[in-house]
Amino acid sequence: MITFLEGKLDNKQLARVEMNISGVGYEVFIPLSSYDRLPLEGENCRILIYHHITDVSQKLFGFCTEEERDMFMKLLTISGVGPKLAISALSGLPVRELKSALINGDIKRISSISGIGKKTAERIVVELRDKFDHSEQLDAFAPEENPTGDNRMRDAALALTALGQKPDDAAKMIKNVAAKLTPAMTVEDLIRLALTK
Repeated sequence: MITFLEGKLDNKQLARVEMNISGVGYEVFIPLSSYDRLPLEGENCRILIYHHITDVSQKLFGFCTEEERDMFMKLLTISGVGPKLAISALSGLPVRELKSALINGDIKRISSISGIGKKTAERIVVELRDKFDHSEQLDAFAPEENPTGDNRMRDAALALTALGQKPDDAAKMIKNVAAKLTPAMTVEDLIRLALTK
């Protein structure tokens, strides 16, 4: 089973790359999120691989991060979702946004991905929303861009969990008061607001 390839990136396109590994060319199918992270053609490259084997073919699916490959493999566990649709899902939404949509049960967001209808989106949410650990659930409620290192929402959710709230409930409580967050508010203020909402 191939788990990664490292060698020269001979050719890259939006949905596939060709890797030259010691004179042997490998075709690897990739999501758009990985394409954005690839080096220039001719440069050395390492790609994580999911080796998909069926009775009639073998295909390599490649990812630049473990997070992408992990999400791809989670999607494959769902009945009716094959590698092509899983790659489409990762191309349609960045991993963090997809994870957030799954945890929040955002059927509309998931069904907006090309090839995924409402019923498939519902099945994906039902089967995957509980398969994320505590830290992944909290990350899904953090602001998308965090250049200033503002972790108040995450810290408040962790504090609520320490106070006895279930992780899901803590994350939802913080999400419900996120719109009221101001630069002057402390983590304690956020916790009080969440508890009095």
